[in-house]
Amino acid sequence: MRRFGFLLIGLAVLAGNRHLDAQGIIDVEIMPVDRTGNPVVRLSSVVHTTINGRIATIEIEERFRNDGGIMAEGSYLYPMPRGAVFTDFSLWIGEDEVKGEMMTADEARTIYENIVRKLKDPALLTFEGHGLIRARVFPIQPGETRKVVLRYTQVLPRAGDALRLSYSIGPRERNGRSRGSGSGFVDAFSYWVTIPDAGNIGTPYSPTHPIETSTRGDALEITLDPDATGNVEVFIPLRTGLVGTSLITYAPGGQDGFFMLLLAPPVREEGTMVPRDLSLVVDVSGSMSGEKLHQAQAALDQALGTLGEHDRFRIIAFSSTVRHFREGYTPATRENLLEARRFVQNLRANGGTNIEGALNAVTDVPETDERLSLIVFLTDGLPSVGEQQPEQLAALAAARRGNARIFTFGIGHDVNTYLLDRLAVEGRGSADYVAPGASVEHAVSNLLGKIEHPALMNLRIVSSPVDLIQTYPIDMPDLFFGEELVVFGRYSGRGSGQVVIEGESAGVPVRFTATADFPATAHDNEFIPQLWAARRIGQLTRTVRLEGPSEQLIEEIRDLGLAYGILTEYTSYLVLEPGMSGDPVPVDEIMQRNEAAGAFAPAALQTGRARFDDAKASADMAAVGSVAEAEEAVRNRTIALAKRADKDAGRRQSLAPKVESGRLFVDRDGVWTDATHRHTAEVLEVVAFSDAYFALVRAIPELTPYLTVGDEVVVAGKDISIRIGADGETTLSPGTVSDTALRFRGL
Repeated sequence: MRRFGFLLIGLAVLAGNRHLDAQGIIDVEIMPVDRTGNPVVRLSSVVHTTINGRIATIEIEERFRNDGGIMAEGSYLYPMPRGAVFTDFSLWIGEDEVKGEMMTADEARTIYENIVRKLKDPALLTFEGHGLIRARVFPIQPGETRKVVLRYTQVLPRAGDALRLSYSIGPRERNGRSRGSGSGFVDAFSYWVTIPDAGNIGTPYSPTHPIETSTRGDALEITLDPDATGNVEVFIPLRTGLVGTSLITYAPGGQDGFFMLLLAPPVREEGTMVPRDLSLVVDVSGSMSGEKLHQAQAALDQALGTLGEHDRFRIIAFSSTVRHFREGYTPATRENLLEARRFVQNLRANGGTNIEGALNAVTDVPETDERLSLIVFLTDGLPSVGEQQPEQLAALAAARRGNARIFTFGIGHDVNTYLLDRLAVEGRGSADYVAPGASVEHAVSNLLGKIEHPALMNLRIVSSPVDLIQTYPIDMPDLFFGEELVVFGRYSGRGSGQVVIEGESAGVPVRFTATADFPATAHDNEFIPQLWAARRIGQLTRTVRLEGPSEQLIEEIRDLGLAYGILTEYTSYLVLEPGMSGDPVPVDEIMQRNEAAGAFAPAALQTGRARFDDAKASADMAAVGSVAEAEEAVRNRTIALAKRADKDAGRRQSLAPKVESGRLFVDRDGVWTDATHRHTAEVLEVVAFSDAYFALVRAIPELTPYLTVGDEVVVAGKDISIRIGADGETTLSPGTVSDTALRFRGL
């Protein structure tokens, strides 16, 4: 699917070379005489979408100011989205309504390419194939501000059983200072969606950006962070029963395809509520004294506040000994909760760490199928009392947990990551790691907000028209009201039909389906492979720590990291060491290096800063739900590995790697080189912004995002790599362009 968006071109930009801002285009036709002044800048963009049925009405309001020294005049250009309906279209500049000139995709392409040539910046090429509205801009005097308001309607496409809303913010310029609503960008940005009648809408989900949802009466609102950038995708499930479902695919051809399955219950609680048994287990050993204990107490207080009238709870505090609030489960009445809060506030930190006693205490009550049993386990240290071997402690919990879900929180660098990961894996929960100085309360409250209102338990896919493989999460977690469940995986073969999911609600079996098409080739939804790869890498790196390394595991982690732009401890050698050829480090050498560095430590030694960072990276990767989260996890991992390399080798890398659209680029002697490029590969060299350059972009549009990485860039294809820079071919014959496109795609 093609995305749409806007870009701003200011006066001084026409003479310079920098990334374009997002939103509207002002193509200035009168050039400034004094180029020392500031360009025309976009002050703000406010985007509001209202959805009724499948019709989206979009209104964009933008403000531009001439910060230059002379009058500016030109055209306002707007790249139109595919499928836009112009029955409700208007364009206002100031107080005057003007009529825009509709231009075809071919006419628009010429304009886009001309602007790209002037700016020496490829960002506009992302609008290849789009139409264009062009309207005359009234003169903008120095210091004057103009407001542009654009309105149109669009029929939203269906994606399985969901509506799909797309919007392109594009790149935005940072200025190091705040303007408008406190953002660090030059412009202020606001984006929200209103669905007036949301009675049959499931929980919205964005695979690209974190979103916030809220309800006002029957209306649902979706908002983006004001610092958001890039291309936005939002799926709005249409619910016919308890759960809305949607399944979309990406199939590159010649290999197994990828899929994303979205299960979305209502935002509000409806139908039969599954009662919870919530066990809160907190470490109160001496090392928890001070701020750690205060935050843990606040987290427990929040947890108690999430309990409903049908829920029950336990509080177990452990140090050298184990202390119960009460024996067994306590009903969540107002009086009991008030007494429990007093118990929490009176907790004091002292003594050793008896994890064995805590695990025995929390697993000594039988579970029931009608209730969802949840265990939240917080600790900041290593076991020092009773059983101290993490393998034995994990086996103990696995044997006795019953149907309970276990969620662990490791606070600080002294925790044993093997133990916490094993507890979470055995308990079908998750492990989270809170760095020194970070908020324990915030981490726990995030989890509690997600597991407050259970909808379905014991979910599983029971049938599909094709073979579904390598799905993540491996075991589908429970589904909660107001929280979507997203499964990424691969599929083998092709076909269409129903994907059938079964589960339980308060002990009663339920079944629902997702209508799906699994094609042999499909190039929409290109975000799916990166999110699948992030989750798989998270799972594989955790498997290495829990079960030990193997050459097959390390090779797959390394190759996935290189192919999908995800830095791991097994790809870091390639990007953190200067002077390397760019070919993958042999697996046996990776094994030797990591073993020498202690990365393959036995269970009892998996503690300390490095192991903490590795475990947190795996947990973050395994849980990513959006491209933005994946990119944040990659950035954090890059920083951690770079610091470790600096410390170990006593030197610094030249430039940090870049990730663009799921590919990793490394600085090789001033050339940003695709990490999957091999030095033995054939390379076609092309001069940037030449006729050959634009011919390749038209023939291979998937090249476009990678051209923004740097002035000199090498992009790897299947059978040929393409280098864009100052040297090379300026023209290519149609046959050469066609042949290059086929070889780049491996066809």
